[in-house]
Amino acid sequence: MGSNEISGGCFGAAVQAGNLENLTITSSCANPPPFPEDPGNWPLAGEWEALVAGTHPSRPGAGGGDGDVPPYIARDADERIRRRVAEAERHGGMVLVVGDSTAGKTRAAFEAVRAVLPVYRVCAPSADNDLTGVPLSIERGGSRCVVWLDDLERYLRPGGLQIDVLAALTRLRVPVVATMRLKPFESFSAARDHGSGAQLLRAAEVIDLDRLWSEGELSRAERCDDPRILDALTHHGMYGVAEYLAAGPSLLREWRRAGPGNGHARGAALVRAAVDLTRCGLRGPYPRALLEDAHQWYLPAEGAISRLESVDTAFDWASEVRHGVTSLLLPAGTEKWLAFDYLVDHADTEIPDQVWEAALAHTDADADRWVIARNAQDVAPQAAEEAWRPLADAGNPYAANDLALLLGELGRAQEAESLYRQALGKGHLDAANNLAVLLEREGRVDEAEALYRSALRGGDPYAALNLGDLLERADRLAEAAALYRRALNNGSKHAAHALATLAQKMGSLEEAVSLYRVAIDLGDPYAAEDLAELLIFLGRPREAEECRARPPGPGGEAHG
Repeated sequence: MGSNEISGGCFGAAVQAGNLENLTITSSCANPPPFPEDPGNWPLAGEWEALVAGTHPSRPGAGGGDGDVPPYIARDADERIRRRVAEAERHGGMVLVVGDSTAGKTRAAFEAVRAVLPVYRVCAPSADNDLTGVPLSIERGGSRCVVWLDDLERYLRPGGLQIDVLAALTRLRVPVVATMRLKPFESFSAARDHGSGAQLLRAAEVIDLDRLWSEGELSRAERCDDPRILDALTHHGMYGVAEYLAAGPSLLREWRRAGPGNGHARGAALVRAAVDLTRCGLRGPYPRALLEDAHQWYLPAEGAISRLESVDTAFDWASEVRHGVTSLLLPAGTEKWLAFDYLVDHADTEIPDQVWEAALAHTDADADRWVIARNAQDVAPQAAEEAWRPLADAGNPYAANDLALLLGELGRAQEAESLYRQALGKGHLDAANNLAVLLEREGRVDEAEALYRSALRGGDPYAALNLGDLLERADRLAEAAALYRRALNNGSKHAAHALATLAQKMGSLEEAVSLYRVAIDLGDPYAAEDLAELLIFLGRPREAEECRARPPGPGGEAHG
């Protein structure tokens, strides 16, 4: 028998199949390092350190306390976070704390884990680890464990936290506690695909943490004698206390003011390059050569070039630690850099086309291409197409579906239809509904109805609402109402509004009032105004005023 060799490829099982000589199996897929398998080596939550967990360093304070984190000031959300963590301990599932950079979400989640699960082992993988084997490692290890994922968006990739991994952890009743910055959360939640990232967020218990502290939180902080807390209370101004402690506003101001006038134009451009590469969705850290290449698109006009500082001086300025806390560019290995995430969250300028191109040119990871495409789809459609195209061409049905959505919005209906059918042929659940929307828009109503019904049989959550809308326009009102009620039973706020409008059209005005109230409770942002107008028509102006004054409920429904 000859020698058999397996090289490259993804982590998995290998089976010898007969007398095969000089067999080499290769694959182009990435092989991320597995997370250490022995839970006995993972730290105990009660002995874990906040900085290790990912908490931002704090400004040094007069009178000591340097090198550690300030005492924890109880947040209003603590009770809810800890209750959810306790529920996840009993039943499994993911608790996700969402907020702006430096809002204090990592510290609040960390304190909850320490308080509720002090004897649990903490599984805290890096963003590059393969998590597919973690459930089995925990099951075999026999230790009670909690999975900790700070900045969850970094793990929403192949080999990271996928639906099947979360399902396995839930089956084992292993709590998953995660944090996520608000901008990535909104990006994944509003994504037009129903990929695993969006599914995971829908499966999580989401708790919002405000960056601005409440009166109760400020009052509790006033009773603390730590000089850093007292300094933050005195100087935080319009910012959150946690923001001030992490020096976020100060660094943001310094970066925005940097330019040719103070000798830091190149340094500011290097920071902008790192910030915008992060906004594109390219995972860092970024090699120095990439930042040197990309920063050219942010340099001042040609006449000011002679006054630019040297590249070395620019890197020195950008990486200088401010306020004893952090720097604009964070060193992350030899000649590699990350942008301070507070700057990323507060950047709102247009990203140059060349930087989107650079982001795509510097990744061979499918997960990065996916995130870049999602971030680009509304602001740089050409980059989004370039990111999705090779994935779709390789047969990925999710990429084909997402690229079809993009091309349909760009008016390239024939290409979009072809891609939808490609995705549909590979069993993509949403492709039938999305293709039906495209065909209905093209006037091919009978084909659209058939596809909606196919999607409905497949369990697509949007097909009932969309088919009901089509049938209502065809004056098939009873059928439309039945479909709206089906969608409403699945929690659709839009279905409640559609039913209310239909009931009003059919003259069932009191039923319409009740349904509008259901839509408001589900969080529909337009139902209150429609209900107010109906109440005025019914001669009930006081109720109309109360309706307009009441904010909508918590709702939040993704759109397919």
